[in-house]
Amino acid sequence: MHNETLTLDISMVTFDCIDPERLARWWAGAIAGEMSIAAPGEFVTVASPQGLRLGFQNVPDPTPGKNRLHLDLHSHHRERDVARLIAVGATEVSRRAVNAEFGWVVLADPDGNVFCVAGAP
Repeated sequence: MHNETLTLDISMVTFDCIDPERLARWWAGAIAGEMSIAAPGEFVTVASPQGLRLGFQNVPDPTPGKNRLHLDLHSHHRERDVARLIAVGATEVSRRAVNAEFGWVVLADPDGNVFCVAGAP
């Protein structure tokens, strides 16, 4: 066993998709991020104001079934932000309330990738 310190950092969360620019544009609007086209039609990134980077890579076929990893977004105005996301193309999947002060709404982006918006209602 080595006593070396790992030097790995999580640099990005990447989505497989058919149209990287379209989905990146949607997410850039959803999180007020800045879109950058690294390779036209192949790979696009979105940097959020908080520093999170999302990647969107072209794949020949969409991933079947439920995604096994999802984003959890926090909102101080959950219902307002959920309504805004639905207005620009997200779909509400379900809701969950832990108690009167905390819960989340599960949404799907235009490609069907689920994500959650948590916070007080």
